Amino acid sequence: MDSVKGPSTTASKSRIARAISKVLHVRALTGVSPADGFQKVKTKEKSRELKPHKVETLNGVQCKSTLKVDQQLVDRIARDALIAKLFASISSIKAAYAQLQHAQSPYDAEGIQSSDQIVISELKSLSESKQCFAKQQFDPFPEKALLTYEVEEQKNVLKTYEILGRKLESQLKLKDSEITFLKEKLEESKKENRLIEKRLNASGQLFVLDNLHMSGLSPNHFIPVLRHTIRSIRTFVRLMVNEMQSSGWNLDAAVNVIHPGVKYWKPEHKCFTFESFLCKEMFDSFHIPNFAVAGESLPDHKQRRRLFFERFTELKSVRGKDYLSQKPKSTFGKFCRVKYLRVVHPKMESSFFGNLTQRNQVNSGDYPDTAFFTTFAEMAKRIWLLHCLAFSFEPVASIFQFKKGCRFSEVYMESVSDEAFLPGTDPTVAFTVVPGFKIGKTCIQSQVYLAGA
Repeated sequence: MDSVKGPSTTASKSRIARAISKVLHVRALTGVSPADGFQKVKTKEKSRELKPHKVETLNGVQCKSTLKVDQQLVDRIARDALIAKLFASISSIKAAYAQLQHAQSPYDAEGIQSSDQIVISELKSLSESKQCFAKQQFDPFPEKALLTYEVEEQKNVLKTYEILGRKLESQLKLKDSEITFLKEKLEESKKENRLIEKRLNASGQLFVLDNLHMSGLSPNHFIPVLRHTIRSIRTFVRLMVNEMQSSGWNLDAAVNVIHPGVKYWKPEHKCFTFESFLCKEMFDSFHIPNFAVAGESLPDHKQRRRLFFERFTELKSVRGKDYLSQKPKSTFGKFCRVKYLRVVHPKMESSFFGNLTQRNQVNSGDYPDTAFFTTFAEMAKRIWLLHCLAFSFEPVASIFQFKKGCRFSEVYMESVSDEAFLPGTDPTVAFTVVPGFKIGKTCIQSQVYLAGA
């Protein structure tokens, strides 16, 4: 027989039922399963449906709001961990690609294969990360994963820089070897140029005067000798200017002393000033038969022509320094001594070589075997040959030059620069660079530098 339930028992059961119902309602809202007690991550669509409404409490705790905030924080950390993994994979691919490039030269088969495998592995990892994101499957320990991937990314970046450093070191070694090779080639080229220059100075373009007879002389024979002489003068000018620069000379001040107040069209035109000075000193007394060499007596006019032509033929194919070694007391030797002492000032020589030994040797007739004097002797030889050839003509070839301020004449002058010929200008001579010559009715133009604006 069933017992009769009193009012107190019924009221107690009613309170228990209401409590169970309320707990089930909270679990349904928060996603806590009564079966396993683990929280499940809701999809984006479901989380958007959870709009704010009146908060229900269980035992005085706001369960719904607290659990929702915690879940959003967990989701954000999980996504940050996934992004960190992506960056780590990309940095690993970058490091592997840098290693692959480095292994190409010199060729490293093992390095290439290892880099290729790393790239393939990381591409697979990127594909898996994509699938996890699509399925919302995140790392169960995102905080630890986030730190791990960040450390991995930094290691890959460091590895990339190390590979680039090794690559730059190898490129530096390659450049150093190229520089060494080019320096060797430069030295070989300089040696070849010196040999060619010696051959030019020895014979040059004067082979056209081989088998030449005095009766067949014409201005066409004088012109190549003059051109070769000018080339030899400019060679010595370059050597002299280089020595001045090495000795710390003020080239601008030297230029202003030679031709004061000249305005140059270009800074590099100042070299014409030194050329002008050298020509002025070397061609001085060119019109005198003995070239102002004291102590020389010359025969009469007819025999004199033959004497000068024989001197030209004798010296034409011999280097100036070699001829001085063979005949140090010859007329040409005296000419070299006089001109050297005039062109090379004692202060200049002292600054070049630290002493006056070379000057003293030249003055005593003992010609030094130096590159500086050898170049000078070759230039002097060319001017001496030109003088001998000039006095082999009938009538004798004459020399002329122009003073500062003379108006430009296309008949008698040739400008060494084209900048002076501007519209509306009336160019005048600043100074003569190379003198001109007149052989009978033939005029060989003088080279002049025209005044700047």
